[in-house]
Amino acid sequence: MEKIRRPVVAGYFYPEEKGELLRMLERFIDSSVEPEKATALIAPHAGYVYSGKTAGDVFSRVAIPDTVILIGPNHTGYGEPYAVDGHTIWFTPLGEAEVDTDVVDTLVKKSRYLQKDTVAHIKEHSLEVELPFIQFLKKDVKIVPVILSGYVDDPAWYEIGECLAETIDEKGMREKTLIVTSTDMTHYEEQSIAEEKDNYAIEAILALDEILLIDRLTEKNISMCGYGPVITAIIAAKNLGAKEAELVRYTTSGEVNKDYAQVVGYAGIIIK
Repeated sequence: MEKIRRPVVAGYFYPEEKGELLRMLERFIDSSVEPEKATALIAPHAGYVYSGKTAGDVFSRVAIPDTVILIGPNHTGYGEPYAVDGHTIWFTPLGEAEVDTDVVDTLVKKSRYLQKDTVAHIKEHSLEVELPFIQFLKKDVKIVPVILSGYVDDPAWYEIGECLAETIDEKGMREKTLIVTSTDMTHYEEQSIAEEKDNYAIEAILALDEILLIDRLTEKNISMCGYGPVITAIIAAKNLGAKEAELVRYTTSGEVNKDYAQVVGYAGIIIK
């Protein structure tokens, strides 16, 4: 298996030409904002024309440290359900990002769920679309890509979240690590329904209450694709001392294409 993970949605979700991609990111990133230390953030992963501004607003607010742990859902169904990437380099039009293989190996040893696997990552877009934002803000960043699939109240979320926090603490990386969680919110419902459901879920996220989030996702049948990564990130962040969360921006696809009959929701949230 090739150790370089090459982009699969460049030219589709975002520009594949470096100059064009940089110009787009410059429009999305607010350089007037003073970035702050955060434990985690939540960003959307749709095509940049739809969710790029929401992602840009939340990334603008956060200082990107040496290492970013990327956690996203598995849309393809390929590979292991709880997969830490086995590639050593991720490539985008902005260049290479090195995988922190030491953290990868530690997580696999520590967790009874996480396995090293390239197959789950090779065609998955949920982490790839976040990486250019990160590279734009910090060129020499290391990444730890994690793809998760499971059910809403999966006990794996708790174990993996705790393992993430323990690994970060044991390696003295608390000040040098950011957890970036990739999710879109409600999928293909009418605008007012999507907004109501998403606000209901976002309230639980802002309370850093993973149990309430699980209950609300189930109660309203909210089609948030990255519920596992978000629940895992909340658990990890609280174990790392996070006390609060802030909604930076919420939008829907309808605000771009004016189709309000079937929208997808996008949220940018900081956990600190």
